[in-house]
Amino acid sequence: MRLTSLYDGLSKRRTHGRKALAVLLDPDNLDEAGCRRLLELSETHPIDYFFVGGSLVMTTHQAALIRLLKEHSAVPVLLFPSHSLHLDPQADGILLLSLISGRNPEFLIGQHVIAAPLLRQSNLQILPTGYMLVDTGRQTTASYVSGTTPLPYDKPSIAACTAMAGEQLGLRLIYLDGGSGAMYPVSTAMIRAVRQAIEVPLVVGGGINTADKAQAALEAGADVIVVGNQIEKTPEFLGEVSRVVQAFNTVSDAVAHKSS
Repeated sequence: MRLTSLYDGLSKRRTHGRKALAVLLDPDNLDEAGCRRLLELSETHPIDYFFVGGSLVMTTHQAALIRLLKEHSAVPVLLFPSHSLHLDPQADGILLLSLISGRNPEFLIGQHVIAAPLLRQSNLQILPTGYMLVDTGRQTTASYVSGTTPLPYDKPSIAACTAMAGEQLGLRLIYLDGGSGAMYPVSTAMIRAVRQAIEVPLVVGGGINTADKAQAALEAGADVIVVGNQIEKTPEFLGEVSRVVQAFNTVSDAVAHKSS
């Protein structure tokens, strides 16, 4: 499978020390008015990716949501699926998640087998992603639906070895996630340990609900931070977290320019 332009973009960002912001939109929790509000905010407060998906996706809103995003924004839309039923060729790409923190074969390879012919026929760019659920204080929908035990919050070495194994298996991204409604974010110690263990881009989400937490995740080594629940509650938070990412990149660019 060839590498894609979306993946090339992520890799180049990492090479140049630049960070990215992704907004996770759950079709079950976001109506058209809410989506339009976020689109308006994104014109003022830049974001880099829309991730679309959820652990259940009980409604038929996903297709309409993606269509709205594509009609009104140039920001790439990536599917964040939990099931083969959640594929949609309108999107630009897909985070093809393999739940490497768990031992449920259905989410390690089972759903992928079902989805493979559909993905081959689509024009979706595929980003093979090692997905790692982390215990962040309460059971999440993702851990319940997948029937897996999250990684212990205070065991960064387990996370590092799991991520290392995923990279050695050929996965192109590693995604550390506290899950929807996380009580607290993935620890900086775990982010740092995983960052040191792998070369591929690192995505971190779950529980990032303040500017300070966003800054901490970036400083610890996250290449992409993902925000979702907090923006659903308070759309204006998008401005706060976008400014954090932009400020980080401004400093990084200045350092790079000075050393060149």
